[in-house]
Amino acid sequence: MHREGHYGASLLAYAPLGFVVIALGFPAAAVGGALLAVALAMVPDWDQRIPGIAHRGIMHTVHFAAVVAIGTALLGAGIGASVSSPGVNPLVVVGAAVFGGTTGAVAILAHIGADALTPMGIKPLGDDGPHITYDVCRADNTLGNYGLLALGGAAALLAFYLGRAVNAVLPV
Repeated sequence: MHREGHYGASLLAYAPLGFVVIALGFPAAAVGGALLAVALAMVPDWDQRIPGIAHRGIMHTVHFAAVVAIGTALLGAGIGASVSSPGVNPLVVVGAAVFGGTTGAVAILAHIGADALTPMGIKPLGDDGPHITYDVCRADNTLGNYGLLALGGAAALLAFYLGRAVNAVLPV
């Protein structure tokens, strides 16, 4: 898929997590998570710019998703530590780390999933794993890319508004 499709896939995959975070009363964190998910949406395709790394190789695996998740968990922990003043609240740090790590993993896995829609497919477990392709559309298919972007945008908006509605009826 191209950039638009990957942005849409990232938003679509992130929407359930965003819903939960908004429903729990953290809309700013949910929006920040959506921005992070979109920012990470194209990271696996950096393999096209790195000599010696095959496109849709190691950076299109669950192993790479785990590495990114660790990095974004650490980022989340740092943000949690900085916003939990006065003093560092361990629950905030752990919650922010889990949220950051989950967001990072979701973004990379969404990219891999979107690429599985193409005839070229992916090997999410690496070279020794199975080759997966759903052969829905070519990576350069305009309708597929913009359709995925529209679907992801709609899912994100729905998650935002439903999360706010649920939060409004939850006890304080």
